[in-house]
Amino acid sequence: MMTRSPQGRPGRLARPSLAVAAAVALTAGVVAAAPDARTAEPSPKLSLIAATTSVTLDSWKDDPGVYLDLGTYLTSENGAFELKVTRKSYKDPVVATQVLRNGRKTTARALPAGLVKDFSGLPGFARITVTDAAGRTVLKRTEDFCPNNASGRIRPDAPANSTYPQSCPVNPFTLGSVWGVENGWASNTYAGYYAKPVQLAAGTYTATISVTKTYRDLFGIANKPQTVKVTVRERSWEEDQESAPAARSAAPRSAAGRQGHDRHAVQHGHEGHGQAPDAPAAPSGHTPSAPSGHTAASAHAAHGAPTRPEAPAAPTTGAAPTFNIGHGPYPPAPPALPWALKKTSLERQGLSAAEAGDRPGLTDGSRQAPAARPNAERPTGRATVPDVPKPDLRSLPAYGITVSDGYEDVPGKDYLAFSANVWNAGPAKLVVDGFRTPGKELMDSYQYFYDARGKQVGYTPTGTMEWDPRPGHEHWHFTDFASYRLLKADKKESVRSGKEAFCLANTDAVDYTVKNANWHPDNTDLSTACGQENSISVREVLDVGSGDTYTQDLPGQSFDITDLPNGTYYIQVLANPENRLKETDHTNNSAQRKVVLGGKKGARTVQVPAHHLVDAN
Repeated sequence: MMTRSPQGRPGRLARPSLAVAAAVALTAGVVAAAPDARTAEPSPKLSLIAATTSVTLDSWKDDPGVYLDLGTYLTSENGAFELKVTRKSYKDPVVATQVLRNGRKTTARALPAGLVKDFSGLPGFARITVTDAAGRTVLKRTEDFCPNNASGRIRPDAPANSTYPQSCPVNPFTLGSVWGVENGWASNTYAGYYAKPVQLAAGTYTATISVTKTYRDLFGIANKPQTVKVTVRERSWEEDQESAPAARSAAPRSAAGRQGHDRHAVQHGHEGHGQAPDAPAAPSGHTPSAPSGHTAASAHAAHGAPTRPEAPAAPTTGAAPTFNIGHGPYPPAPPALPWALKKTSLERQGLSAAEAGDRPGLTDGSRQAPAARPNAERPTGRATVPDVPKPDLRSLPAYGITVSDGYEDVPGKDYLAFSANVWNAGPAKLVVDGFRTPGKELMDSYQYFYDARGKQVGYTPTGTMEWDPRPGHEHWHFTDFASYRLLKADKKESVRSGKEAFCLANTDAVDYTVKNANWHPDNTDLSTACGQENSISVREVLDVGSGDTYTQDLPGQSFDITDLPNGTYYIQVLANPENRLKETDHTNNSAQRKVVLGGKKGARTVQVPAHHLVDAN
């Protein structure tokens, strides 16, 4: 299939710019009675609810379209709603099973074959019908549902934290995922960034939302549609920009408000990895999943691939960007952002929705993931590699493949750009510390090993870390983490090659079904994961089940194909090329992706055939 840029030119990559996801979540005002333990059923009781009876949605003059953020949620009572989604290999279809837990007993129930085709959620889950003030039907559509969407508790005795990952992965080479709605919680049916806007003129409407019959029958959901009054208003960016300074200066600033504002400023200081297809991405760096979706989707800045613009959101909707973004061309699914963050609440705190952040009593999911803390000092004593579990680094086939020019930096050139992911299949996480000798440019790196109780039992020197000053990076990279080669059709001779140093971050949830997979990894965004220029030490971690995507899209990163003849080639991604890192298996570090180059100089094209059953680029 031939790749296309947002402008529709075949196989060309537009100059990217950062885009971030937007989402909303649940009000604390929706409360349900706790189930009676004597009548609790072994399977969860699922219900569709509406957090509010009316919403105001915006249509923008310069980018018309309304995002149907209607405030409807799927609740789970009498137990958690859990789905395990896997595929054995890229030659096998995706299989989904429902996991049922009754005390210590766990059973699995297979969902119908072919119902779930990828890892982004349950297709065609919700049906939305919109009528105008005269009662005429103006819209009918179905929307997919990711159980890991923005979520919140619906009763005070529910678990304080959800067990399940924060989003559904969208990396086309995902291998395994876990979706769920925690017991006593509710998950937003709105798909956030992944929803498509609809055309509605300014005015008043009525939206009716229901669960489609397939899923009502499958999960025993009552047929109780929810009705929400919708007011669509027309706005423009110019008018908002003119009124914003006056509104902000008039709003009182509490201590909590100042904290949220300061955090917001810091979060924008290092824009980074995660972008999405069809929208502008960051100019350089890692690659857009979400950790978990990542992920989790996922892009380090210099790794950005084309992405589509951020979905507009009015301050009153509570929608705000997520900053837990990764290196790849896909963003994570919507984070949790309390519906209670409506206009009155925000104004009282002196905040805009985009400035809201985590602080006591408020968790909106836009927090910067905390950086892992390195040891206080470099290790001493004899280096040893003990017989304990180790990480297993593996490469995914390249994706997000397109042709770019050299921009203004190297005019007159053709480059083959792509995204590359290296992930950790476990059973142990990869932990690397860097220590700096004052005055030196490089840090000395050490890999650590842990026993089953988490106690450090050994270490070994493992190369260096270097400071990357390029805009969009500005953090410490572990050197020689991966290498890339463009192979001829015989897969033997290399015509182009390069190495890449990585700021290790858990940008993509590649397989959360492997042993010891961490569904809530910490260092999911690069603005915190890899230190600052004046850091004396840094810890970088690649957790079990997660991967790190970099998009090679700039001259010096991507392959120069200006003078290469047309024909078939293979992009090879090789993890740990120098074998400096200790792993359980070094034989599975390579992955290859077939590409077919065409066109002529200055107008090169690339076709990317399906990789077994994965027909996605």
